[in-house]
Amino acid sequence: MSTDEILMKAPLFSALDPESAAALRASITEIELSKGQTVFSEGEEGDRLYVVLEGKIKLARTSSDGRENLLSVLGPGEMFGELSLFDPRPRTASAIALTHVRLAGLGHDDLRPWLTGRPEVAVHLLRALAQRLRRTNDVIADLVFSDVPGRVAKQLLDLADRFGTKTEDGVRVHHDLTQEELAQLVGASRETVNKALADFAQRGWLRIEAKAVVILDRDRLHHRSR
Repeated sequence: MSTDEILMKAPLFSALDPESAAALRASITEIELSKGQTVFSEGEEGDRLYVVLEGKIKLARTSSDGRENLLSVLGPGEMFGELSLFDPRPRTASAIALTHVRLAGLGHDDLRPWLTGRPEVAVHLLRALAQRLRRTNDVIADLVFSDVPGRVAKQLLDLADRFGTKTEDGVRVHHDLTQEELAQLVGASRETVNKALADFAQRGWLRIEAKAVVILDRDRLHHRSR
């Protein structure tokens, strides 16, 4: 998929006609980062938003005692950093490269004239923020009402929808997360998450690989996620 095709998947560009998208594309700066490098850190001033063109980014917050909470994993076509466009306060999370990544960065000063002159762009951005808020509400509800195996199943299915590739025996999900990062994403201890994964594997619902799983029985996993 070309860079332009990936950009058009992002809420910022999907509201534009091809000519307008090309004009906005001229303001973009492409950035490449190696695995482990930081795009921005929690507490920094935000002056631009990003679209993932290649690779995966994790958004994380750190507690006062140093513990990390993994908020989400983003891939090609997904956008982050847009909150500071509407609320110019310090960044609420850190963005770190899970893999080698290529990003499209767009400064707020370049974008604001587009928002005032094209209300449909602002509407699409606000819709993206609303979807993220709904996802956050779902996560909170899951922490209250779902057990750890249910949350593990749900996260694996979500990762499969966004990063999965079909194989002869199922869907391979190369999530690029360590065991600790997967546990942070689920909101549980590494031991509890590993126990749930081992149980799913023993039941024949999935196969565990290095920083990946192969989902063998999606229906059973979906039923367990409810």
